[in-house]
Amino acid sequence: MQRSAPLRRAAALAATALALLAAATLTPYSADASAAQPRAARFADDTLAATMATLNSSEQIPGTAWVSDPKSNKIVVTADPTVTGEKLTSLNAVLKPLGDTVELQRTTTELKLFVRGGDAIYGSSTSSLRGRCSLGFNVKRAGLPDAFLTAGHCGGPIKSWAETDGGTEIALVPANGSSFPGDDYAIAAYPAAGAVAHPSEVNLYNGTQAITGARDAVIDEPVQRSGITTGLHGGTVTGLNASVTYKEGRVTGLIQTNVCAEPGDSGGALFAGNQALGLTSGGSGDCGGGPAVTYYQPVTEALSAFGATIG
Repeated sequence: MQRSAPLRRAAALAATALALLAAATLTPYSADASAAQPRAARFADDTLAATMATLNSSEQIPGTAWVSDPKSNKIVVTADPTVTGEKLTSLNAVLKPLGDTVELQRTTTELKLFVRGGDAIYGSSTSSLRGRCSLGFNVKRAGLPDAFLTAGHCGGPIKSWAETDGGTEIALVPANGSSFPGDDYAIAAYPAAGAVAHPSEVNLYNGTQAITGARDAVIDEPVQRSGITTGLHGGTVTGLNASVTYKEGRVTGLIQTNVCAEPGDSGGALFAGNQALGLTSGGSGDCGGGPAVTYYQPVTEALSAFGATIG
């Protein structure tokens, strides 16, 4: 029996719908898909915060870092070339339950602390350890000697600091004067007022920049970093509240930038104009022209911890 025209039209419409559904179902997602592809739903801030909290409490895998990226609306996880074999298996096990809230990227250079550093400071003649780090910023404290801030991974092992390697002590890290890992800051007190000239300036290696205050960094703002190994370099802030797992332990709450640095720049000043922003912690890459990612301890947290102000 011949079907009526309405039935034939309905069957044709149903066939078309099934064909479209099949095409939509069988077309795989591609990062290069055209703009016509539906956009992925954005994750709420509390969802990304929960992902960060999960990562920060996860197994410590040296050579990894993560930061919330507002542009991609994901937590970008970075793994350096040392993350292979069992380490990579462990990392994938952490990331898999987090789904699309995370994006894994690889670097070609090792993630590490930048030991040495800004205006150079060295382990003094009274120190049982030798090393070189950066003086970050000079600070003042009510009722206490003036001091300088540097990286915690410098001020933890080396307590007595000099202007030359093995020289006369100019500053001493007091009890409870350093925090690393977790944070990465330390304070070293000058012995007496006027004993060592310590203006509130940063070395630009062709002059100086007066530092009059401190504030939190802002995404995409231009910044500069000063360090004894590589001098002055600039770039932009690419992330906030970043976490990094070094061989020595995990540090959270860091500023992330694309400013280059190398071993020897640790503790050095990150600044914008006359405002102090951070203390160089570590990163990957170098100043030879390739891509670089560097991390900094926010200076406002260090100032608060020691009851200090820039000066």
